[in-house]
Amino acid sequence: MTAPPLIGVSTYLESGARWGVWELEAALLPAAYPRLVQRAGGLTAMLPPDAPERAAAAVARIDGLVIAGGPDVDPARYGAECSPLTGPLAPERDAWELALVEAALAAGVPLLGICRGMQLLNVALGGTLVQHLDGHAEVVGVFGRHPVKPVPGTLYGGLVPEEVTVATYHHQAVERLGEGLVPSAYAADGTVEAVELPADRGWVLGVQWHPERDEDPRLMRALVEAAS
Repeated sequence: MTAPPLIGVSTYLESGARWGVWELEAALLPAAYPRLVQRAGGLTAMLPPDAPERAAAAVARIDGLVIAGGPDVDPARYGAECSPLTGPLAPERDAWELALVEAALAAGVPLLGICRGMQLLNVALGGTLVQHLDGHAEVVGVFGRHPVKPVPGTLYGGLVPEEVTVATYHHQAVERLGEGLVPSAYAADGTVEAVELPADRGWVLGVQWHPERDEDPRLMRALVEAAS
């Protein structure tokens, strides 16, 4: 029997996490991520922040990579001054996840970027971000919903050919596209909601929303199949 593909998912590193009698620093990942990987037929490996020079070794041991959502990317990573509206930064995550993205691209490992993960993919390829965008995170700590429309002829458009309503929580977005990236979905206000690389550069897709918050497994199933 063929083993299910192993999908690495990047994690948070947070102080003051609480469970039982403990309050400690912890590597965290919302359970919706591994559950979505499991529903799609894969196994999950958590990839907490580590030394960037170890990223290639980590990627060599997995079949597919998910860069999870999280805090704002440091604007210095794309040559910008930090806006007062940019939230608390996570330099360890930035360094580790950018190294993971670069290692996956170099090795041809299928890659799915989710929310922050899509933004990091764009930054890794030389793109920039809008540091504040209204209307995509209406209530603090609560996922909103809005429709996204696919671009026909793209990887995403082939996986999800119809307009769908997605779970969203972000206030930053793609500004200038990174080298080689093409938009594959838009929100009604024109915000780029998905990006990808051409097929000859591997299976690489980023979405600005949170597919782990919904029941639709198509994106993760496609990643798992590409990783098989």
